[in-house]
Order: sequence, then C-alpha cells, then structure tokens
Amino acid sequence: MMKQGMLWYDDSPKRSLEDKIARASAYYQNKYGSRPNVCYIHPRTLPETFQAGEAIKVVTAADVLPHHFWLGVANLSETAH
Repeated sequence: MMKQGMLWYDDSPKRSLEDKIARASAYYQNKYGSRPNVCYIHPRTLPETFQAGEAIKVVTAADVLPHHFWLGVANLSETAH
C-alpha cells in the first residue's frame, strides 16, 4: 500500500518514458524529501521494450489515466502486479 503519493502528468512526445519517470521522481524527492520507490502507469503507456531502473518499480494500473504517473512510497511486497 502506498503511504504517500503524487500524481504527475507528462504527455510530451519528445521525452522517453524513462525520462518522464525520472523527472517526476526528482520532483517528488525535492518536494517530499524522500525518493519514491513505485510508479503506477496506464498499461498502454508501457512499451514492450521498457527496462525499469532499480530505484523505482513501475507497475501498470488500468485506473491510472494515460500520460499520468502516480508515484509514491510503498511496501513493494504488496505491489504484486
């Protein structure tokens, strides 16, 4: 379960998914003082060739709108997607 979260919107076609998540993560860390460890995105947003970094787990969730990124701190054993 996510204890604290932030919704981020980025529909720029010029930025990669990795860059979008990195920018959102940096903003989150600056605003809340801790690094997010999970990012929920819409399933259509995730390309087949996406390689997530080790710092943040990317999870698809149909209830997150396209181009939106729901970042936060969660117990990763509970994110079984």
